[in-house]
Amino acid sequence: MAVSFDPDLPVTVYPLTYLDDADEVTVGRTDTNTFVVLPADGATLLRKLADGMPPRQGKQWYAEQYGEDIDIDEFLATLDELHLLAPRGEAPMVANGGPVRWQGLGRAMFSPLAWVCYGLLVVAAVIAMVRQPDVVPRYQNLFFTRYLVVLELGIFLGQFPLILVHEAFHALAGRRLGLSSSLHIGRRLYFVVFETVLDGLVVVPRRRRYLPILAGMIADALVIAVLSLAAVPLHEAGGTRSAIGGYLLALAFGTVLRLVWQCYIFLRTDIYYLVVTVLGCVDLHTVARATAVNRVNRLLGRTDRLVDESTWHPRDRAAARWYSWLILCGYMVMIAAAGVAVIPAMVRMVGIVVSHLDGSASTTGVVDALVFLVLNLAQFVIAGALAVRTRHTTRAAIAA
Repeated sequence: MAVSFDPDLPVTVYPLTYLDDADEVTVGRTDTNTFVVLPADGATLLRKLADGMPPRQGKQWYAEQYGEDIDIDEFLATLDELHLLAPRGEAPMVANGGPVRWQGLGRAMFSPLAWVCYGLLVVAAVIAMVRQPDVVPRYQNLFFTRYLVVLELGIFLGQFPLILVHEAFHALAGRRLGLSSSLHIGRRLYFVVFETVLDGLVVVPRRRRYLPILAGMIADALVIAVLSLAAVPLHEAGGTRSAIGGYLLALAFGTVLRLVWQCYIFLRTDIYYLVVTVLGCVDLHTVARATAVNRVNRLLGRTDRLVDESTWHPRDRAAARWYSWLILCGYMVMIAAAGVAVIPAMVRMVGIVVSHLDGSASTTGVVDALVFLVLNLAQFVIAGALAVRTRHTTRAAIAA
């Protein structure tokens, strides 16, 4: 429904935050995490309207300032669609300048004293690994028990609190800046995932965004250090690893894999968002992939399949020329990780399953192998069932 505005009466604008960036300005509401990128002239006009200038006068001011006309009705309609204008008769609340919840904790977690403690913790872990190589993260640490079901469920369940720590560091680093960052529990297929919303970073000066982006990786490094140090005194005489110590080392190696996963820059990982922030890009991931596809299609002479590059943001287009090649590095890291850890671990698991089912194992070993196989096959069955269900739901929605 179109909204009409009296050109001679000021419009009511919600409290907004502005971040100037070259010839563009990011404008948004931190209370609702609603943000938009406007040209510098459009943002200046919006500031005038927010200060009480009536639309008709704003139109005249714009023409005098920039030497061209603007469709003020369309401009106001766009602002209204973006929920930057308050409904007629509504008095928007004044932005709260006080600290957000958990801001004090966020500042304490990233205070100078905290950084000193984090540094000492990592140094202590490195020293422990040098003195006791058994605690160095490696794929062999995954096998803390001979029972595959205990191994799989133990690592799977044990990762949840560690992932929560990763996301909590992101959220607290955002809260430290006064952002209403939030942590949610979501689902990917049948997996439970933790997600941190840091939309408010877009109106924070670029140099202050780096810590919230990297906070999760910092948390992972600290988790690895804590788990490794905790496992050191749990080693028995002769270097024999206790069950608890072995489990801690297994979780530490799982955290290493998650840290390596951040290097898969062909995905939207923390490192990807760091690169986007440094370069000031908008959607580098999409543009880089499209650039690579266009490059292949040009080589094959399939010009009819080229993606229109004129709609891309100039910074994305410039960075994608080399970033599309850098994506290959992410694939190389993934292949290397698979060769060093994932594939050897899978081969060892298959070997254990075979040894449990070759007739020489006890009943417990046979049951363990069978349950392990059922659990892993069930993952594919559930994923397939959910995919079919989603497809049917989508078709039903389109038909309705």
